Amino acid sequence: MIIDPVTLIVALIVASTPVLLAAIGELVVEKSGVLNLGVEGMMIIGAVTAFITAVETGSILLAFLAGMAGGMVLSLLFAVLTQYLLSNQVATGLALTLFGIGLAALLGVGYPGQPVPSSPDLFPQAMQEIPVAGPILFGHSPMIYVSVLIVAAVWYVLAHTRTGLILRAVGESHDAAHALGYKVIRIRILAILFGGACAGLGGAFLSVARVQNWIEGMTAGAGWIALALVVFASWKPWRVLFGAYLFGGISVLQLRLQAAEVGVPVALLDASPYIVTILVLVLISSDRARAALNAPAALGKVFHASG
Repeated sequence: MIIDPVTLIVALIVASTPVLLAAIGELVVEKSGVLNLGVEGMMIIGAVTAFITAVETGSILLAFLAGMAGGMVLSLLFAVLTQYLLSNQVATGLALTLFGIGLAALLGVGYPGQPVPSSPDLFPQAMQEIPVAGPILFGHSPMIYVSVLIVAAVWYVLAHTRTGLILRAVGESHDAAHALGYKVIRIRILAILFGGACAGLGGAFLSVARVQNWIEGMTAGAGWIALALVVFASWKPWRVLFGAYLFGGISVLQLRLQAAEVGVPVALLDASPYIVTILVLVLISSDRARAALNAPAALGKVFHASG
């Protein structure tokens, strides 16, 4: 069996989009100095709420909006617990993931196998049929183009606007930002909500556009990969895009290799995307000085407002 590079590229772009959306949202959260390990839970809630909305209303747009809302509701719970009640961020994030997975399984009862509408084409069929470039550039769901636009917008805001400067200042030294009069808790809550919306949108794309079905536990560790991608990208938006596409490429390639019945155990092929992710993180972590330089200085630290 010969692997067609064009279909491989198209498939990797689709496969990487849920992780990309979740990772770019988490990058903004971590830039504000907050570590939210509940990405997986927010993604699965976004997936189930979007799928239920798509089934009940027949609207793709409402489905994506519902997915974002589902992720934001769960992230708001995290924000209240960590920013007002000062609970441990790591423990709260882990609890959020477990809660999200369980709640999604409960909400999704009776929905597996239900039909959902397909995403509309953004470009005319003639453009999609252009050899090589057509399928790669013009044959995708609108949400794929939106994901790239979100990455570009995050990069621009963080690098070239006062809002981005304030967000980065809060992530580097919340005490200094507070002394300058910035509302640290409010800024962090807004960043957490944005991260929740992006994670929910990633889950929505997974269930409504990519798989077009609800399957319990369908995120299958995508939220954890998104967390790893933020570190892999050294908290830089465009590197998140590259890392997501790299992970998507490995995921799709291992499926193609399984179909080609290569002489490699299936279990090893299934694990290959996660093995590569771990190896990359180990290599990055080996240069601790560089990693510490790029990470927000106040990441994971609790802010106690005074005065």
